[in-house]
Amino acid sequence: MLNVTINDCSVQVPEGTTILGAARRAGVRVPTLCHMDKLQAIGACRVCVVEVEGSAALAAACVAPCVEGMRVRTASPRVREARRTVVELLVSEHDGECLTCDRNSDCELRALASEVGVRDVRYQGQRADRHIDASTDGIVRDTGKCVKCRRCVAVCQSVQGVGALWPQERGFDTVIGPATGKSLSEVPCVQCGQCAAVCPVGAITEHDAVPAVWKALADPKLHVVVQTAPAIRAALGECFGLPPGTRVTGRMVSALRRLGFRAVFDTNFAADLTIIEEGHELLGRLRAALTKEHGTGHAPKPLPMFTSCSPGWIRFAEHFFPDLLPNLSTCKSPQQMLGAVAKTWYARRVNRRPEELFVVSVMPCTAKKSEAHRTEMGRENVPDVDAVLTTRELGRMIREAGIDFAGLPDESMDDPLGLSTGAADIFGATGGVMEAALRTAYKIVTGRDMPFPQLHVASIIGLDGTKEAEIPFVDVRPEWKFLEGVTARVAVVHGLGNARALCDRVRAGTAPYHFVEVMTCPGGCIGGGGQPRLTDDAMRLARTKALYLEDEGKVLRQSHENEQVMRLYKEFLGEPNGHLAHELLHTHYTDRTCQN
Repeated sequence: MLNVTINDCSVQVPEGTTILGAARRAGVRVPTLCHMDKLQAIGACRVCVVEVEGSAALAAACVAPCVEGMRVRTASPRVREARRTVVELLVSEHDGECLTCDRNSDCELRALASEVGVRDVRYQGQRADRHIDASTDGIVRDTGKCVKCRRCVAVCQSVQGVGALWPQERGFDTVIGPATGKSLSEVPCVQCGQCAAVCPVGAITEHDAVPAVWKALADPKLHVVVQTAPAIRAALGECFGLPPGTRVTGRMVSALRRLGFRAVFDTNFAADLTIIEEGHELLGRLRAALTKEHGTGHAPKPLPMFTSCSPGWIRFAEHFFPDLLPNLSTCKSPQQMLGAVAKTWYARRVNRRPEELFVVSVMPCTAKKSEAHRTEMGRENVPDVDAVLTTRELGRMIREAGIDFAGLPDESMDDPLGLSTGAADIFGATGGVMEAALRTAYKIVTGRDMPFPQLHVASIIGLDGTKEAEIPFVDVRPEWKFLEGVTARVAVVHGLGNARALCDRVRAGTAPYHFVEVMTCPGGCIGGGGQPRLTDDAMRLARTKALYLEDEGKVLRQSHENEQVMRLYKEFLGEPNGHLAHELLHTHYTDRTCQN
């Protein structure tokens, strides 16, 4: 341990601690802009400068290590003037459009300027050339607003392992973007939106769907319905000042009705449906692998089978692991499944043609916008989903409509696509899809509930990057005799950097799994690129806890117990993985290596 003095306050810190870490331990706030916890600090912005006794130069607190006996001043006149100058220079280059910017209410640069005491910008220097890249369906880049903090570069490279964003040129001419000046659509960007989630200003944002949704709601010819992903109910309250993890399911439904939606459905219904389809697909692959029965003229689908709910992961596999595309479940995501069912089964119930249905999704994810625009996600030129709003965009709409969110009463989702089980609630957290699938698969095979406390598989819950579990099948039903004594080996990864490492193991033949869940974003959907900013691990854990409380508070906690899903099969779809189910609920993938 090292003895350090911060503003005359003595504190002990482990060797290797930075001055920033020591200040935090001493209860002193040092402002930062480029710094992100758990990622390598680069000291790019110089906002965190401090004065170290005996040193002629100011030190960047995020990178400067503590030494024994160090004495630090974090708010001396010299430090405050230096910080103010740095922020003024950043503001002088920043083409902010503060009155109309998407980030005008939560801009970190604006808050930082206020914190360090910028009252007048003394420097009226040249501004960087402005270029707006709106080439993808998920996110938009505005180079004029970029403050070159490199947070987006860090998360794209170090967390996601994609590398779509890089610093180009040097000094004032630096541009953060794809290599050689390309647009995002020309490089293997998966549109996960993690760059937008960490950007401190409005330089990277989601593709705005709010005007299109307002237009549809005002069109008397359209029957506009909305679906909400499980992660929304654990995060939407943050847009209105509620603590992270506050469950707002009922108030969210009330708000959506007041916005004018004709029906409020739950993406959780389709999550239950996904488990039925995906579970039967997995069992079919296991049967083929263990009994060599896979039908005449058809090669068996390989193991491990990967989940297909996360569209950022799908694009990642298409770009970087096209040889593993046969391992992906062919199931559409719950978003797309609900859209397909709404425009067929539900449309008939309300006597509407599919093109008269306008389906809006509220998702925690910018990649869902891209997914909805995939050409295979629809039938006869009618898309499954017409517009996708992020959590942040829904919050904006509610404020625009003058709705007092905190004071709303709790209301329930609409039938028949509003019923869901607890298994669907936990889809929004890493490990949740796997746990939901195991609950139903175990019940199908053995006729019994999983022998774990409260149905939970503890080893796959939490924020570890890679998690594993083993589920033995014993005393199985006669029709599943081939699984007697088999131990199902499963893995869960979140964050595409972790997914890359696991996929490399699968390629090398050293991954002994039958089933793998992959979530694009750290923490799963609760940490999605469209969630309220800035998401850290404490917020991820709070949102995750909320979803598990939703699950544990329900009477129905296993997807096969959803009576409306069973009714859908009986009245419309027929058998799970049957002909109509495959036509509506399954898809295919594309090798995108030519775009790399």
